[in-house]
Amino acid sequence: MAPILLVMVFGILQFGIAMNQHMVLTNAAAKGAMTFALSRGTATPYATTTSAITSAAPSLTAGQISITVKVNGVACASDAACSTILVSGQPALVKATYPCDLTVMGVNYAPSCTLKAETAQLVQ
Repeated sequence: MAPILLVMVFGILQFGIAMNQHMVLTNAAAKGAMTFALSRGTATPYATTTSAITSAAPSLTAGQISITVKVNGVACASDAACSTILVSGQPALVKATYPCDLTVMGVNYAPSCTLKAETAQLVQ
């Protein structure tokens, strides 16, 4: 009976950690979208946005957060590219993904688990 109970308790713990990471990632994506939407006219909109996301998620490993930034459906991955497409009134979308770990006692119950969050804001 004890092994089954231990697996259940550790499973609940791992699931709670994954839920916490999802909440942190969602908050970080919202912070990034707000930062990006307010970055029109600045020299470093992409770098500022990625920095805002990693700063808003201190409990996550920054190198494992994957960030996608789009304005009106067009992706940009550099400050120069983002500066040219940031147009007032257009929707700015920030997507962030992070790998989750649902391993309980050596068994990975969701090997391809990825946490995803996205938020849109209008460019100011």
